[in-house]
Amino acid sequence: MSDATADGAGADGETTVAEEGSLFERHTTRAIFAATTVASVVALLLAGFLFPESLAGTLADVLTSENTLAAALRLSVPIAFAALGGIFAEKSGVINIGLEGLLIISAFGAIYVADLTGGVWVGFAGGVLASTLLAGLFAVVTIKFRADQIIAGLAVWLIALGLAPFASQVIYGSPNTPTVATSPSIYVPVFAELPFFGALFSASPSVYMLFAAVFLSWYVFERTAFGRWIRASGENPRALDTAGVSVTRVRYAAVIISGVLAGMGGAALSLDLGQFTGNGPTMVNGKGFIAIVAYLFGNYNPVGAFLSTMLFAGLDAVQTVLQLQGIGIPRQLIRIAPFVVVIVVLALVGRTRLPEAAGENYETEE
Repeated sequence: MSDATADGAGADGETTVAEEGSLFERHTTRAIFAATTVASVVALLLAGFLFPESLAGTLADVLTSENTLAAALRLSVPIAFAALGGIFAEKSGVINIGLEGLLIISAFGAIYVADLTGGVWVGFAGGVLASTLLAGLFAVVTIKFRADQIIAGLAVWLIALGLAPFASQVIYGSPNTPTVATSPSIYVPVFAELPFFGALFSASPSVYMLFAAVFLSWYVFERTAFGRWIRASGENPRALDTAGVSVTRVRYAAVIISGVLAGMGGAALSLDLGQFTGNGPTMVNGKGFIAIVAYLFGNYNPVGAFLSTMLFAGLDAVQTVLQLQGIGIPRQLIRIAPFVVVIVVLALVGRTRLPEAAGENYETEE
């Protein structure tokens, strides 16, 4: 249910004033939080430069390291792709919490096809196809048969969590596949030598594909009729139906796109490492669920989802480097820092307006 509906928006003038006050308070909180964060980072960097041998110096060195940015970009790829997919599905009115499962099945599919054919990009296409097929099954179950979307999403996750390691065990005798060739990084001369930002010009192809996907997703939602149909399908499907546009087709298309995008994330994840790891929660390890948090925090905006993904990935990269440097803080405490920060951010500024008809099945009027 949207905030507006929960507050009874539009019922009378008093409610509208209350809603405006709540909106102002929310924007104020966001502004204060952003200003505090920027001031804290600047203070940390200044302290680090003044006292390079201190803990602040170590943190400043890590934050300004090119390796940290490179790691953040690499870690953000599967999460951001899945987040973009989640935006397409949920804006159309279909809540797809099976993103974790789509990442798992595509990660394994990419390695398996790459191992069969010897081609990295053929493997990438295979991973995307596996994810798309599973997303298509999810779409049929939720749109045609009107199954509960949350339960169906959990089923997608559990199916992939069991199926991918099982297939690996049957084919390779282990839940972990052998290694395959990885795609070489794209290196832009001169720019790659820049301090810190050089990481942007010496990255894997999946990073540049992510940049393109973020821009294209934003363009679709903001500049195309299809994007308006998706938004209408999630906000007021009856109005879209009355206008002569099939809500069912729009929702099918949006869920299929979510499968394609999540598949790109999962395939990139495994092919960048050259292996699928199926032990425990698999190599995906919760990235699909973090993607859900990312697009909620980004308020269903592709650019916002990408930036919130970079926040988490950046913190994850920092904690990895700090662990390697052994700064004296318990490893377990450093490891949970990104999750704690994300939860705090969500608690302070993360209120999100869900699409009005998200999670609701729709029967067309003919």
